[in-house]
Amino acid sequence: MFSNSFFKPLLESMSTAILVLDERLGVVFSNQASEILLETTGQRAKGLSITDLLKEQVSALTGLEECLRNGNSYTQREAEIRTAGGNRITIDYTVTAFSPGGQTWILMELSGRDRLQRISREEELIANQETSKILVRGLAHEIKNPLGGIRGAAQLLSRALTDPSLQDYTEIIISESDRLRNLVDRMLGPHQAMRIERTNIHEVLERVLSLIEVECGGKIRLVRDYDPSIPEFLGDKEQLIQAFLNVARNAMQALESTPPERSPQISFRTRPVRQLTLGHTRHRLVLRIDITDNGPGIPEDLQKNMFYPMVSGRAEGTGLGLSITQNIVSRHHGLVECESIPGKTNFIFFIPLEIPS
Repeated sequence: MFSNSFFKPLLESMSTAILVLDERLGVVFSNQASEILLETTGQRAKGLSITDLLKEQVSALTGLEECLRNGNSYTQREAEIRTAGGNRITIDYTVTAFSPGGQTWILMELSGRDRLQRISREEELIANQETSKILVRGLAHEIKNPLGGIRGAAQLLSRALTDPSLQDYTEIIISESDRLRNLVDRMLGPHQAMRIERTNIHEVLERVLSLIEVECGGKIRLVRDYDPSIPEFLGDKEQLIQAFLNVARNAMQALESTPPERSPQISFRTRPVRQLTLGHTRHRLVLRIDITDNGPGIPEDLQKNMFYPMVSGRAEGTGLGLSITQNIVSRHHGLVECESIPGKTNFIFFIPLEIPS
């Protein structure tokens, strides 16, 4: 029996997810790494057919049977499966047949692709954000300098004019210059120093919920799904309220055209996540906040660029809300992601509960 094999302790100690199958393609062994990846236990997996364990990956059966017959190894890339916990994940796996003692076994090495894809996506978001900051700072410098000159010249001209009716034009120049300057300042995001204090995320979210409740007039159902075990962390409450409010308002506006019979809804969910890498830094404990709506979704062509300034899906929008939100969360060493399909848009906030040194 495989359970008595000297290979077992070796496979158990590996960080790679390992499954061993018998000639009927039933699971006879799974190491700890595979239990974590597939969200199951070795006891529960033992005896299961591989197609029951790797749900929705029925094509695996054909390749495994061929491996049993001819002994040829093969690798399957980006196979989508559903774990025992109900989560859909993407994996790569390599299949190898071996025959110690005359009995044939199949060794499967599984690697989760989702974590690598997420890290790659996060690095792209961080790089895009840094590029955006550089562009906006350069643009702000080029705009604000001539704006100051235009405003000053208009003020001097206003004093020199004797006809009061002409001063209306100089007032328009001054007010429009101020409006453009304010727009540039908003593009730059919060420029004041953060007021760091002990922060309870649920107090912050309750403030956001109370504002949205008033603004939507009870037409949208607001759902709370909080984890009360989440500890306080160091943050700027006012800036975090602004960050979450920008996203919640976008969700509310997206739901305005949703008929009541479809039950427009925004949910706020908090959970702790352990040992999570954000960018290049691994954090022991991270706060995850999901703000989810059941609206029409975000057009696919906007999803990659939505965190850039001046990008908006609404004609009347300024396109600054999400850029400011990402900037605020970045100042808290965190990150904002978005997943959107028709009928569901989910903004995911990751904020470390311990500020890295």
